[in-house]
Amino acid sequence: MKVLFYIISLLLVQTLSANESFAPSSECKSCHPNIYKEFQSSMHENATIHKDPIHAAVWNKHPLNTKKQKYTCAKCHTPAADNLEAMLGKGTNGLPDINNETHNQAVSCAYCHRIESIKPGKQSNTNIISKQEKHYFGNIKDAITSKYHSTSSENVNFNNGNACVGCHSHKQNKAELNVCSTNLDNEMDGANCVSCHMPKVAGSVSTERETKQHAFHGFPGTHTHQDMLAKYIDLELLKNIDNFEVSVNNKSSHALLLHPLRVGQLRVTLERDGKKEKLKTEVFVRVIGKDGKPTPPWIADTVIKDTMIKDNEKRVVRYDTALKKGDKVHMTLGYFLVKPKAAKKFALDKDPVANKFYTLKSETVTIQ
Repeated sequence: MKVLFYIISLLLVQTLSANESFAPSSECKSCHPNIYKEFQSSMHENATIHKDPIHAAVWNKHPLNTKKQKYTCAKCHTPAADNLEAMLGKGTNGLPDINNETHNQAVSCAYCHRIESIKPGKQSNTNIISKQEKHYFGNIKDAITSKYHSTSSENVNFNNGNACVGCHSHKQNKAELNVCSTNLDNEMDGANCVSCHMPKVAGSVSTERETKQHAFHGFPGTHTHQDMLAKYIDLELLKNIDNFEVSVNNKSSHALLLHPLRVGQLRVTLERDGKKEKLKTEVFVRVIGKDGKPTPPWIADTVIKDTMIKDNEKRVVRYDTALKKGDKVHMTLGYFLVKPKAAKKFALDKDPVANKFYTLKSETVTIQ
């Protein structure tokens, strides 16, 4: 019985972590030009430390980099690496190498489309990858037969949009603190990630099978294509006698911002008689740390502060200013990818990506 258990355990470990060979994303370009162009702009293509300055800055200070030289982030940031086992802790050298092309593939087309199933885990989930190379999963039921690969539409995770939760469900650290999550307790089961982050857009899915639309592969998020997410946020103004209120309605199925480095802001400007006055800025943030002080995610053991707008929450902010006819109220909801204080600690205070204020939604209301 013990021998059988050992064999089953060994096979499971091999299934979860064995190095696989993935076709490079560039092979997809000739037949899927629209999708390939979109993918090039996405964070799936740019998730590596060589392409994402924020991820690189955090990794530069991570103890696994400075002490053990193991890049466990590869599980989701460079899962197509040809030495993934070493990066995750097996072998002698597991650091990213800019000269290794499989490290630069980031989250490749072939990798995502070979996710066979998802193995739930306490610290994070794990993608189980199909052993059949160039056999890809999708959700087009009448997909044609291609001379380059075979396609299956029978995978439940692609049909219900849950193929994303292998990486985007949750991440706990060693202190069992939830660093960030969308689906920690399976609360999003039944929700479809692709409906928001892979909306249908004009253009053919391939050159071999002409279609009017295809699923957008730029993956709108905090880094890129933010305008495609604006429809899931409503900004509303309510005029009272002595004050007014601005409500932020988050219609998505997860918190407004997920990563603990992010910080959201509601900026309101009152325009009256040709003059503009900036009113208070409301901050939405989730701070994690230890002993009452903010720390990097691998040190934190508690949530120090959490004012982040939650899923399906309508947050109301009051401004103690009486409005009159003709006033214009400019409302902007946006965010920084890195909190200003954290940017300095991670040597990102001069990085244009980390220090840019990204607009998610803007509205102007004229008082009648």
